[in-house]
Amino acid sequence: MKRLVTVVTGGGRGIGTAVCRRLADEGHDVVVGYVHDAETAEAVAADVVAAGARGVAVRADTSVEADVDRLFGTAEKRLGPITALVNNAGVTGPLGRLADADPADLRRVVEVDLLGALLCSRRAVQLMAPRGNGAIVNVSSAAATLGAPGEYVHYAAAKAAVDAFTVGLAKELGPDGIRVNAVAPGLVDTGIHEAMGDPDRVRRMAAAVPLGRAAQAEEIAAAVAWLLSPDASYVSGAVLRVSGGR
Repeated sequence: MKRLVTVVTGGGRGIGTAVCRRLADEGHDVVVGYVHDAETAEAVAADVVAAGARGVAVRADTSVEADVDRLFGTAEKRLGPITALVNNAGVTGPLGRLADADPADLRRVVEVDLLGALLCSRRAVQLMAPRGNGAIVNVSSAAATLGAPGEYVHYAAAKAAVDAFTVGLAKELGPDGIRVNAVAPGLVDTGIHEAMGDPDRVRRMAAAVPLGRAAQAEEIAAAVAWLLSPDASYVSGAVLRVSGGR
Protein backbone atom coordinates (compact mmCIF):
# COMPACT_ATOMS: atom_id res chain seq x y z
CA MET A 1 0.00 0.00 0.00
CA LYS A 2 1.26 3.47 -0.89
CA ARG A 3 2.43 5.46 2.12
CA LEU A 4 1.05 8.92 2.78
CA VAL A 5 3.91 11.42 2.95
CA THR A 6 2.93 14.97 3.84
CA VAL A 7 5.07 18.10 4.04
CA VAL A 8 3.86 20.57 6.68
CA THR A 9 5.53 23.98 6.54
CA GLY A 10 5.74 25.88 9.82
CA GLY A 11 5.29 22.56 11.57
CA GLY A 12 7.33 23.43 14.63
CA ARG A 13 4.74 25.61 16.36
CA GLY A 14 1.07 26.40 16.83
CA ILE A 15 -1.35 25.11 14.21
CA GLY A 16 1.48 23.44 12.30
CA THR A 17 2.46 21.30 15.27
CA ALA A 18 -1.14 20.25 15.82
CA VAL A 19 -1.42 19.36 12.12
CA CYS A 20 1.73 17.23 12.24
CA ARG A 21 0.50 15.29 15.27
CA ARG A 22 -3.01 14.81 13.88
CA LEU A 23 -1.75 13.59 10.52
CA ALA A 24 0.64 11.16 12.20
CA ASP A 25 -2.31 9.74 14.15
CA GLU A 26 -4.08 9.23 10.82
CA GLY A 27 -1.20 7.35 9.23
CA HIS A 28 0.76 10.08 7.46
CA ASP A 29 4.52 10.16 7.47
CA VAL A 30 5.31 13.82 8.14
CA VAL A 31 8.00 16.27 7.13
CA VAL A 32 8.12 19.00 9.76
CA GLY A 33 9.25 22.18 8.04
CA TYR A 34 10.62 24.93 10.29
CA VAL A 35 12.74 28.05 9.99
CA HIS A 36 14.10 28.93 13.45
CA ASP A 37 13.65 26.52 16.36
CA ALA A 38 15.33 23.24 15.48
CA GLU A 39 14.90 21.74 18.95
CA THR A 40 11.13 22.23 18.93
CA ALA A 41 10.78 20.92 15.37
CA GLU A 42 12.79 17.82 16.23
CA ALA A 43 10.50 17.26 19.22
CA VAL A 44 7.46 17.41 16.92
CA ALA A 45 9.12 14.91 14.58
CA ALA A 46 9.70 12.67 17.61
CA ASP A 47 5.98 12.92 18.42
CA VAL A 48 5.22 11.78 14.87
CA VAL A 49 7.47 8.75 15.33
CA ALA A 50 5.89 8.00 18.70
CA ALA A 51 2.51 7.86 16.95
CA GLY A 52 3.83 5.06 14.74
CA ALA A 53 4.62 7.11 11.62
CA ARG A 54 7.88 8.32 10.18
CA GLY A 55 8.91 11.91 10.85
CA VAL A 56 11.75 14.20 9.88
CA ALA A 57 12.39 17.88 10.63
CA VAL A 58 13.85 20.00 7.82
CA ARG A 59 14.87 23.63 8.09
CA ALA A 60 13.58 25.75 5.21
CA ASP A 61 12.60 29.38 4.67
CA THR A 62 9.64 28.91 2.35
CA SER A 63 10.22 32.28 0.70
CA VAL A 64 13.60 31.10 -0.62
CA GLU A 65 13.46 28.87 -3.69
CA ALA A 66 16.66 26.99 -2.86
CA ASP A 67 15.33 26.18 0.62
CA VAL A 68 12.07 24.93 -0.85
CA ASP A 69 13.92 22.68 -3.28
CA ARG A 70 15.99 21.30 -0.42
CA LEU A 71 12.89 20.76 1.73
CA PHE A 72 11.19 18.62 -0.89
CA GLY A 73 14.41 16.93 -1.96
CA THR A 74 15.15 15.88 1.61
CA ALA A 75 11.54 14.79 2.11
CA GLU A 76 11.55 12.49 -0.90
CA LYS A 77 15.00 11.13 -0.11
CA ARG A 78 14.15 10.35 3.50
CA LEU A 79 10.48 9.36 3.31
CA GLY A 80 9.60 8.70 -0.34
CA PRO A 81 7.20 10.27 -2.86
CA ILE A 82 5.29 13.27 -1.50
CA THR A 83 1.52 12.76 -1.52
CA ALA A 84 0.39 15.99 0.17
CA LEU A 85 1.44 19.48 1.20
CA VAL A 86 0.11 21.70 3.97
CA ASN A 87 1.13 25.33 3.40
CA ASN A 88 0.96 26.45 7.01
CA ALA A 89 4.04 28.68 7.45
CA GLY A 90 2.98 32.24 8.08
CA VAL A 91 3.86 35.50 9.82
CA THR A 92 1.85 38.60 10.68
CA GLY A 93 4.40 41.19 11.72
CA PRO A 94 3.59 43.56 14.62
CA LEU A 95 0.00 44.66 15.11
CA GLY A 96 -0.85 48.19 14.03
CA ARG A 97 -2.15 50.50 11.36
CA LEU A 98 -0.75 50.26 7.84
CA ALA A 99 0.57 53.83 7.99
CA ASP A 100 2.82 52.85 10.89
CA ALA A 101 4.05 49.57 9.44
CA ASP A 102 7.70 48.98 8.60
CA PRO A 103 8.03 48.20 4.87
CA ALA A 104 10.38 45.35 5.80
CA ASP A 105 7.57 43.75 7.80
CA LEU A 106 5.13 44.21 4.92
CA ARG A 107 7.57 42.55 2.54
CA ARG A 108 8.24 39.65 4.90
CA VAL A 109 4.54 38.92 5.36
CA VAL A 110 3.92 38.79 1.62
CA GLU A 111 7.06 36.75 1.00
CA VAL A 112 6.23 34.08 3.59
CA ASP A 113 2.43 33.98 3.50
CA LEU A 114 1.94 34.26 -0.26
CA LEU A 115 5.22 33.68 -2.10
CA GLY A 116 6.10 30.81 0.23
CA ALA A 117 2.81 29.07 -0.52
CA LEU A 118 3.35 29.63 -4.24
CA LEU A 119 6.90 28.27 -4.24
CA CYS A 120 6.04 25.22 -2.12
CA SER A 121 2.97 24.43 -4.19
CA ARG A 122 4.97 24.82 -7.39
CA ARG A 123 7.55 22.30 -6.23
CA ALA A 124 4.93 19.90 -4.88
CA VAL A 125 3.02 19.99 -8.16
CA GLN A 126 6.17 19.29 -10.16
CA LEU A 127 6.53 16.10 -8.13
CA MET A 128 2.88 15.05 -7.79
CA ALA A 129 1.43 15.83 -11.23
CA PRO A 130 3.41 13.15 -13.11
CA ARG A 131 2.11 10.61 -10.58
CA GLY A 132 -1.51 11.64 -11.20
CA ASN A 133 -2.57 12.33 -7.64
CA GLY A 134 -1.96 14.50 -4.59
CA ALA A 135 -3.50 17.08 -2.30
CA ILE A 136 -2.62 20.56 -1.11
CA VAL A 137 -4.16 22.41 1.84
CA ASN A 138 -3.37 26.08 2.31
CA VAL A 139 -3.80 27.62 5.75
CA SER A 140 -5.52 30.92 5.07
CA SER A 141 -7.32 33.13 7.61
CA ALA A 142 -10.74 34.57 8.31
CA ALA A 143 -8.89 37.89 8.11
CA ALA A 144 -8.98 37.47 4.33
CA THR A 145 -12.64 38.49 4.38
CA LEU A 146 -12.74 40.50 7.63
CA GLY A 147 -9.89 42.78 6.54
CA ALA A 148 -8.28 43.08 10.02
CA PRO A 149 -8.44 46.92 10.19
CA GLY A 150 -6.10 48.47 12.72
CA GLU A 151 -4.26 45.18 13.19
CA TYR A 152 -2.71 43.76 10.02
CA VAL A 153 -4.46 44.64 6.78
CA HIS A 154 -1.32 43.55 4.92
CA TYR A 155 -1.65 40.04 6.39
CA ALA A 156 -5.35 39.97 5.49
CA ALA A 157 -4.49 40.98 1.93
CA ALA A 158 -1.89 38.22 1.63
CA LYS A 159 -4.37 35.65 2.92
CA ALA A 160 -7.04 36.88 0.49
CA ALA A 161 -4.52 36.21 -2.26
CA VAL A 162 -4.03 32.71 -0.85
CA ASP A 163 -7.79 32.14 -1.16
CA ALA A 164 -7.74 33.22 -4.82
CA PHE A 165 -4.69 31.06 -5.41
CA THR A 166 -6.49 28.08 -3.87
CA VAL A 167 -9.47 28.41 -6.20
CA GLY A 168 -7.38 28.94 -9.32
CA LEU A 169 -4.87 26.18 -8.61
CA ALA A 170 -7.67 23.71 -7.87
CA LYS A 171 -9.09 24.34 -11.35
CA GLU A 172 -5.66 24.12 -12.91
CA LEU A 173 -4.72 20.85 -11.24
CA GLY A 174 -8.02 18.99 -11.32
CA PRO A 175 -7.10 17.22 -14.57
CA ASP A 176 -3.86 16.09 -12.90
CA GLY A 177 -5.76 14.40 -10.08
CA ILE A 178 -4.56 16.91 -7.48
CA ARG A 179 -7.02 18.49 -5.05
CA VAL A 180 -6.36 21.97 -3.64
CA ASN A 181 -8.26 23.44 -0.69
CA ALA A 182 -7.77 25.90 2.13
CA VAL A 183 -8.70 26.20 5.79
CA ALA A 184 -9.45 29.70 7.08
CA PRO A 185 -9.08 29.81 10.88
CA GLY A 186 -10.42 32.63 12.98
CA LEU A 187 -9.12 33.43 16.46
CA VAL A 188 -6.85 30.57 17.58
CA ASP A 189 -5.13 30.25 20.95
CA THR A 190 -1.48 29.91 19.92
CA GLY A 191 1.77 31.76 20.59
CA ILE A 192 1.39 33.90 17.46
CA HIS A 193 -0.43 36.61 19.43
CA GLU A 194 2.49 37.11 21.80
CA ALA A 195 4.84 37.14 18.81
CA MET A 196 2.85 39.97 17.21
CA GLY A 197 3.10 42.00 20.42
CA ASP A 198 -0.32 41.36 22.04
CA PRO A 199 -0.26 38.34 24.39
CA ASP A 200 -3.68 39.27 25.82
CA ARG A 201 -5.37 39.32 22.39
CA VAL A 202 -7.08 35.93 22.67
CA ARG A 203 -8.79 36.78 25.96
CA ARG A 204 -9.77 40.26 24.79
CA MET A 205 -11.22 39.19 21.43
CA ALA A 206 -12.97 35.97 22.42
CA ALA A 207 -16.23 37.80 23.15
CA ALA A 208 -16.44 38.90 19.49
CA VAL A 209 -16.61 35.27 18.35
CA PRO A 210 -20.20 33.93 18.14
CA LEU A 211 -19.15 30.70 19.85
CA GLY A 212 -17.65 32.82 22.63
CA ARG A 213 -14.12 31.43 22.61
CA ALA A 214 -10.95 31.03 20.61
CA ALA A 215 -10.24 27.80 18.76
CA GLN A 216 -7.62 25.35 19.89
CA ALA A 217 -4.97 24.48 17.31
CA GLU A 218 -6.19 20.88 17.31
CA GLU A 219 -9.59 22.03 15.98
CA ILE A 220 -7.91 23.60 12.96
CA ALA A 221 -5.77 20.49 12.49
CA ALA A 222 -8.93 18.37 12.37
CA ALA A 223 -10.20 20.41 9.42
CA VAL A 224 -6.88 20.08 7.61
CA ALA A 225 -6.83 16.34 8.21
CA TRP A 226 -10.37 15.99 6.85
CA LEU A 227 -9.49 17.85 3.65
CA LEU A 228 -6.59 15.44 3.14
CA SER A 229 -8.70 12.36 3.86
CA PRO A 230 -10.63 10.08 1.50
CA ASP A 231 -13.83 11.55 2.97
CA ALA A 232 -13.00 14.78 1.09
CA SER A 233 -12.19 13.03 -2.19
CA TYR A 234 -14.60 15.24 -4.19
CA VAL A 235 -13.70 18.50 -2.42
CA SER A 236 -11.43 20.85 -4.35
CA GLY A 237 -11.29 24.63 -4.60
CA ALA A 238 -12.97 25.05 -1.21
CA VAL A 239 -12.01 27.55 1.49
CA LEU A 240 -13.27 25.94 4.69
CA ARG A 241 -13.91 28.59 7.34
CA VAL A 242 -13.13 27.38 10.87
CA SER A 243 -13.79 30.56 12.80
CA GLY A 244 -16.46 29.92 15.41
CA GLY A 245 -19.04 31.73 13.28
CA ARG A 246 -17.09 34.95 12.85
